[in-house]
Amino acid sequence: MITKILDDNGISFVPEESDDLLTIRRLIKRGDKIVGETTRVIKQEKEYSRPDKGERIRIRIAIEVEKISLDDVLDRVRVGGRITESNNESVPHGSHHSFLIKIDQPFNLVKKKWTPLEKKLAKANDSKMTFVLVAIDTTDCGIGRLNGTHLHLLPNIYSGYSGKRYKTNFKIENYFEDITKALSSIVKNNDSIIIFGPGETRKKFGNFLEKSTLGKKCTKKIIEGIDSGGEDGIHIFTKSNSLQEIMSDSKLAKVSKIIDHVMMLATKTSKKFSMGFDETKKANEFGAIDELVFSEKVIQDNDEQEVINFLNDVEAKGGKLYSVDSSTDTGLRVSGLGGIVSLLRFSIEG
Repeated sequence: MITKILDDNGISFVPEESDDLLTIRRLIKRGDKIVGETTRVIKQEKEYSRPDKGERIRIRIAIEVEKISLDDVLDRVRVGGRITESNNESVPHGSHHSFLIKIDQPFNLVKKKWTPLEKKLAKANDSKMTFVLVAIDTTDCGIGRLNGTHLHLLPNIYSGYSGKRYKTNFKIENYFEDITKALSSIVKNNDSIIIFGPGETRKKFGNFLEKSTLGKKCTKKIIEGIDSGGEDGIHIFTKSNSLQEIMSDSKLAKVSKIIDHVMMLATKTSKKFSMGFDETKKANEFGAIDELVFSEKVIQDNDEQEVINFLNDVEAKGGKLYSVDSSTDTGLRVSGLGGIVSLLRFSIEG
């Protein structure tokens, strides 16, 4: 998330991923002010215009927040409230409007007073690591961008190679060029590219990439042990031990380790973990939560505002929070455990 402090009361935000939208949902409260660009239908007042017909125009407004909710789970945040300022005289002050906050959409958040927790949540994470995963073999290639715990997959790229039985004009350089073009659309400076797959194709592509303009912008690592290409190869990698070995500092690797630890404690009938919202709430009452992982399921199955208040309270008491979604196997595992699990500092009886 990109943030910039405007003054003592205002901070500018640009969310970059699903996790950022959840952080924003945790930040915004009733009575805050949202400033940004949106669209609104303005009724026509021409002589022959239909009274029910309007024109949708782009305006910049400020609204005083009355309602906040996650729309379509973590895809966007819907903020409703009363318009207090606008740059169009046709937009009356005092009328109500819904403002949608989406990924890559800038807006300003103004509060009368920022709490220490809100200031902490609003800080841009400059150390956030982003990985581009390439699962390649001679027939197809899967590409995924791992941002935090969210995995965005591109469509598979096919080489057209039909094997040794058939005579073709197959040139592997053309295949590599197509992959490099696809990577150029998602790779940013300082991204780490992880290349894997069966056979020697991964090494050949690594050498090809090294000589390209894109290859000079990013770090690259070629790994062994993942014997599948395409989208399947990407998913196998995110579930493998290679993830924790190669990307040990990534958020997804940390979350995977927490889930594995929880499952290990469960087999030992230990009391130093929690599963499910009610059990985890009880642990938080004692200030016992050390690390907590949750998915969208806990928000879907419970009152949204209650969950948001709970998450903020956990972090205020020193707990570390990680959100996951269904784009990875780790997110699906958390949902299967009730949508929320935690490791505890000490055992909670009963």
